Amino acid sequence: MHEDIVKMNERYQAESAILQKVRDEVAKVIIGQEDLIEALLLALLCNGHVLIEGIPGLAKTLAVTTLAQTLHAGFNRIQFTPDLLPGDLIGTMIYNPRTNEFTPHQGPIFANIILADEINRSPAKVQSALLEAMQEHQVSIGDTTYKLDEPFLVLATQNPVEQEGTYHLPEAQVDRFLFKLDVVYPTKDEEHRILKRMGKTKVDLTVNPVIEIADINRLRSMVDDVFMDEKLEHYILNLVQATRNPAKFGLDCADYIRYGASPRASIFLAVASRGRAMLNGRGYVVPQDVKDVALDILRHRVLLTYEAAAEEKSSEDILKQILDTVEVP
Repeated sequence: MHEDIVKMNERYQAESAILQKVRDEVAKVIIGQEDLIEALLLALLCNGHVLIEGIPGLAKTLAVTTLAQTLHAGFNRIQFTPDLLPGDLIGTMIYNPRTNEFTPHQGPIFANIILADEINRSPAKVQSALLEAMQEHQVSIGDTTYKLDEPFLVLATQNPVEQEGTYHLPEAQVDRFLFKLDVVYPTKDEEHRILKRMGKTKVDLTVNPVIEIADINRLRSMVDDVFMDEKLEHYILNLVQATRNPAKFGLDCADYIRYGASPRASIFLAVASRGRAMLNGRGYVVPQDVKDVALDILRHRVLLTYEAAAEEKSSEDILKQILDTVEVP
């Protein structure tokens, strides 16, 4: 049994070297933001979409664009605006006067990696069209449904500061995102390196594609094979249950929570924990893997009350309390 575990870990360490090549290429352009890059790689492994939130100028768009360039995969950037129409996103039927027929024209959603820039600037009809693509990996044009190529990943950005001309994302759509990432300021040392690299009139932002679609699909299948003990499955369930019934776990934050996390949170915690173990070159999950992904998975799934807002409590404050309290196996 011990020999099997050793061989399994050697296999995962060898495969994780491919991901290190991606990190090395991204590092040619992006300085710092290691947590953001790790989360994007993890989402790629786990077949999950990502919502990235942060003030302008923190390299959100650049990080996504650079990561996409390291993949031998289709990539489209879609700038969301208030006048964007569903047809601008998924495509539409075009009339051909010569044949008197309508023919489908596929929109930019037909790519492996989609950068939905400032996603909250478009109205409900556009969000509804995007929601079908995110959840079902398909789009409907006219009377025909088209399957999207795999892998299909939506990496969306939004600005939490400027709310003029924006639309609140439906909770049903937000729940479809595997992660919600909060991008923070770089450290002074990182910003000094950014200044040295980017403080020029001409900057080389090119990277080399180092990973094939076949590699991504193989790595995804390996994520499913990562071993997770049943005790860790119950730990995940307890974390999610604690967001719904905090008093049951000795927590005093029930007045701050309006709605707890959905069952999708349990599913994503299990998948992302396996992916995290693989990123670390292991074929088995440890409790720290669960803790490492918990905030990014749960922060947008725990809805707070007005009382929490009045006392300036954030979802992260509540979740850190839960992570510190729920017993670790």
